[in-house]
This record gives sequence, C-alpha cells and structure tokens, in this order.
Amino acid sequence: MDAATWGLIIATFVACFVEMVEATTIVMAMGYTRGWRSAMAGTFAALAALAVVTLAAGYALATWLPESALQLAIGGLLLIFGLQWLRKAILRSSGRKAVHDEDAIYREEVEAAKAAGESKGGIDLFGFMVSFKGVFLEGMEVVFIVLTFGLNANNIPVASAGAAAAVVVVLAIAIALRRPLSMINENLLKYGVGLLLASFGTYWAVEGIGIFRSGRESLGWPGHDLMILVLIAAWLILSRVFVAVLRKPAVATPVVPVEVQK
Repeated sequence: MDAATWGLIIATFVACFVEMVEATTIVMAMGYTRGWRSAMAGTFAALAALAVVTLAAGYALATWLPESALQLAIGGLLLIFGLQWLRKAILRSSGRKAVHDEDAIYREEVEAAKAAGESKGGIDLFGFMVSFKGVFLEGMEVVFIVLTFGLNANNIPVASAGAAAAVVVVLAIAIALRRPLSMINENLLKYGVGLLLASFGTYWAVEGIGIFRSGRESLGWPGHDLMILVLIAAWLILSRVFVAVLRKPAVATPVVPVEVQK
C-alpha cells in the first residue's frame, strides 16, 4: 500500500476510535445495569440502521454530484466538523472547558439507568433505546467520516476497513478490561482528529472551488497531497496560538498573614 492509503486508514481509524470509545461507555453502563440482552439488541439495531444510511448516502453522493462539487460539499462539511472538534480541544487545553471524563459519563449513565426503575418483560425498553441512541448518534459521525474520506480518496473500502478496525480494537479492550476506557487520553485524540478533519476539509474544499470555473474541474494544490502536511502544521500552530491567548491565568493562593506572638 502507498502512503496515501496508509494515511486514509490511519485517519479513519483514529477518528472512529474516539467515537467508539464514547459509544462503548454508554453500552457498558446499560449492559451492567439493565441487562446485556437489551443493550446488545439496541447496539445491533443501531448498526443495522447505520449500514442502511451509509449505503444510501454513499450511493447518492457518488452518483448525483460531479467530483468538484463533491469535494466542495464534503470538504466544507468536514472543515466545519473539524473546527468544532478543534474549538472544544482549544477550550479544554486552555482550561475554559472541563476535560472529557469517561468515568463521570459512565456514572451518570448508570445512575440514570437505576432511576428508570425495574425492567419488565424480555427486552428492557430503556436499556434498548439508550444503547440504540448512543451507538447511532456516535455512529453517524463515523459514517460521516468514512464517507467523506472514502469518497474523496475514491476508496470507501479502505476507509471502511479503518473504521472496522477501530470498532474491533475498542471492543477487544473493553471486553478485556470490563470497564470504561478512561485510561485512554481521549482529549488528546480528539485534538488530533480535529486537526486531521480541519486539514483534509480545507484541502478538499479548496479543490472543490473549481466547480465555479469553466469546465468545472477541481483546483490543484502545489505539491498535491504533501500540502495536507503543511495544512496540519498550520492548523496546529494556529490552535496553539488560541490556547495561549485563552489560557486562564493561575489563581494565586491568598497569603494569610501570620500574627506575630508578643
């Protein structure tokens, strides 16, 4: 495989890994409190729905839009999506937003499950719906990432393989540890994913501007794919500047004067 293919696999793997960590936390909370049968039923139902959405959206985008329009549309969405991740990463790094805590999220989900009362019947509706919603919502972001990277690289199978590998790895770690994956520095991963999404989004959106030219052909970057590395470095530098500007000053501890004994 060439460098572009490896880059596609790594980008989709890391991005989907983060989303699967959050979905796994929700499913584990429901499984341990409401029953694994309901939690897994909700999970598989969400995966089936996601498969249908992926096939329908992928076919529609690849069939109805010319290449430059596809690059502009997907690149613009990817840029917006990546900037949202970067914004949260900047706020967390500067101390203006609480750091994402999987243990705290797990406790909140467990408390909500216990407060829902006793389950009646074979399938617990609460556990099913919460698991379905958690996997579907997080999975929609995975679908978006796979489609955008896969369509623009004209290699959806490789992008899907990266996402599938992330799902397998997260599930294997969760099964082995039997607890939320809080030991993983999810905030650092999200920072990295935000940089990747913003950089690829910028790259493809600029290429897609060619839709407005005669011929409607995509624009070309100097250096072609190597410019993605330059864009990653540029977004990293810009984000660190924002972190430095927004960083909260350390609160000075007041000094209590000690009375002098007479």
